Formats: sequence, C-alpha cells, structure tokens
Amino acid sequence: MDKLRIGNGVDVHPLVKGRKLILGGVCIPYDFGCDGHSDGDVLVHSIMDAILGALNKGDIGDHFPSSDNQYKDADSIKLLSDIFYKYIDSEWDIANIDSTIILQEPTIKPHIKKMKENILNVLECDPIVSIKATTTDHLGFIGEKKGIAVISTCLL
Repeated sequence: MDKLRIGNGVDVHPLVKGRKLILGGVCIPYDFGCDGHSDGDVLVHSIMDAILGALNKGDIGDHFPSSDNQYKDADSIKLLSDIFYKYIDSEWDIANIDSTIILQEPTIKPHIKKMKENILNVLECDPIVSIKATTTDHLGFIGEKKGIAVISTCLL
C-alpha cells in the first residue's frame, strides 16, 4: 500500500425508554436504548464517521440525513455496508479500526465478540477491529446513565 489515511469518528446519543439498545448490530438487554433517527447504533455510526473522515467524504449525516425518512429506524450495519461498497471495496483496504464505547451501564463485555463479528462480516478486507468499553465513574451525562458516546479511529 503506497498511501495511508487515518480518520476519527465520534458519536453520542441520549438514552431513552422504549428503544432497543443496539451496539455493533447486537441488541443488548437493557431498559433504555439510544435515541436516533436510525436504530441509534452509536458504535457503527462512529466507525462510519471514522471511515468517511479517512476518505475525506464528509460524515454519515451527509450520506444518510435524518431528514430523509428512508433512513428512519434503518439498520446501521446495512448503512456501514453501503459505505463499504461505495468507497472501500474497490480502492482501499481498512487496516485497523479502534473503538471505545463510553457508557456507565450495561456491561457490554459479553457482547463484544458478536459486535466484532457483525462489523467484520461487512468489512471483507480482514481488518483488525478493536472494541473496548469504559465508564465515566458516574461523572457527567454518561455517568448519570443519560447517554452513550463512542470514539473510533480508522486506518486505511
């Protein structure tokens, strides 16, 4: 590979009652889920923004605007697939994705393997995908269990 690019993605969603908590395409048992126009998968949204940032192709709002009803409750794994086939498949290889999920609860460690599998099923170029989680030790809106944030980095 004669060229390298790096991109960062950050996504934050409030937690609300009555929504499923979906992270990395995995429905995690919890009383609250991420509010959002699509399925609210903050992990996948952050990864998409990191990929798009590395490619200098804007952000997910440019590609899947919340003003467009065709993306209402959309499966974010499918949206990631759309980005992959539009931009990555023919010209680039993803070498590495590193994501940190910031949430107070629930514990997601038992679900990380399945999250990685779901993401790797889309990214056919065999990248390294790292998913970690941390809390804010009860500080701020995340510590008060009012939201979730994810920070991702992608190396092409």
